[in-house]
Amino acid sequence: MILKVKAVLFDLGGTLVSTASPPEIIGRILEKYGVKRAISEIALAHEAAEESMKLEDYRLTYYEFWIKWNKIILERLGIHENADFLSRVLVDEWWDNANVEPYPDAANALIGLKGAGMKIGIITNAFMKDVEEILARAELPRVFDILVGIDSVGKPKPHPEIFLYAIRALGIRPNEALFVGDSLEKDYFGALNSGLKAILLDRKGEFGNKYGLIRIEDLRRLLEIVEGSKNRYSN
Repeated sequence: MILKVKAVLFDLGGTLVSTASPPEIIGRILEKYGVKRAISEIALAHEAAEESMKLEDYRLTYYEFWIKWNKIILERLGIHENADFLSRVLVDEWWDNANVEPYPDAANALIGLKGAGMKIGIITNAFMKDVEEILARAELPRVFDILVGIDSVGKPKPHPEIFLYAIRALGIRPNEALFVGDSLEKDYFGALNSGLKAILLDRKGEFGNKYGLIRIEDLRRLLEIVEGSKNRYSN
């Protein structure tokens, strides 16, 4: 399989970088301030917050959005004392507790694709402030032509507008771009429904041959798939 594209765009968390899970991060921060809850309980509260946020909430400012999100979590956890303080602390101390690390295959893939003449970008459901924090900590190669967060357009993946914003900025057509991410709904089908080509990053081989997906388990496979690129990494 060879794909003819001018740009390769990536999801960020779970694709180029790994982090501790949100429930783990929340648990660490809350425990620091004397509040302890089971990770399973926090996971349910985090899921409830994600489901509670409406599309218009993504047009809030960075702090407004995350404080609203965190207050939903704290309410679900039955934490009422110091809720305002804790909701803000969760924002301010998030990345110091997130264990941000680049995946081992990310740097070589990015450098190889850039060397093959590809435009490179990130489209993520993080705010741009979070993107800056992640990239500063992960120390990925600075090869990106465009960075797009939810506050770039006020709409998250899988909404087509966030994908098409990047496409317009790069001056290419949707079918000239490949999107790579680890979420079936937000990344893979979100990109396809926006007119882009898509590959699912399935690091653990969980999907197998289900649904006729185009998938890879290692980002370095992209160097074989994208036309014009060469195998520039060593085993």
